Amino acid sequence: MENTSSPSIDTRIATNLRALRAEHGLSLEALAQATGVSRSALSLIERGQNSPTAVVLDKIAVGLGVTLSDLVGQRGGLAGASAEAPLARHAEQAVWTDPGSGYVRRALSPDGFASPIQLVEVHFPAGARVAFETGPRNTQVHQQVWVLDGAMDLTVGDTTWPLQTGDCLAMTLDQPIVFFNPTDRTTRYAVVLVSETSSTTRKF
Repeated sequence: MENTSSPSIDTRIATNLRALRAEHGLSLEALAQATGVSRSALSLIERGQNSPTAVVLDKIAVGLGVTLSDLVGQRGGLAGASAEAPLARHAEQAVWTDPGSGYVRRALSPDGFASPIQLVEVHFPAGARVAFETGPRNTQVHQQVWVLDGAMDLTVGDTTWPLQTGDCLAMTLDQPIVFFNPTDRTTRYAVVLVSETSSTTRKF
């Protein structure tokens, strides 16, 4: 797996954020109030002049009622590709490196395909720690984390779960979550996400 993001990742995030803000009919000021991220920081991100961390992107995602993949993924698919293609070739999968922790995130699911399921693979560096201030949102998101190789501590709310290779932990994204790799080598894990509303299930 690559250890760096595509050179155009900041441009992709900027494009996605502008599109999502427009879809929600929000001004920069309104989005700042909804996310807790300053208007100036949001403006820099939308212009592709700032490389936001995973923590900042999570705040934006929660405020918009979406997931990280909506911000870092290939919205609408690659040029010339079918928006409903059921296959995501390895070369087409969006890869993003968090500038804060160095973790590398690959979006595995076919982009644009109508499915409530989303798959992600993460390479989590030794000693890395990421704390998400995830709280209740208008869209319920179920998440399961499956450790493929290595070990890590995953804190959900007030409970810390030490995870080893092969372990799988289920949760709902409605409370703070902390990922921590206490080992001296990279841990690889998969994330499965399902988003739903009270009346219907939809893909993010």
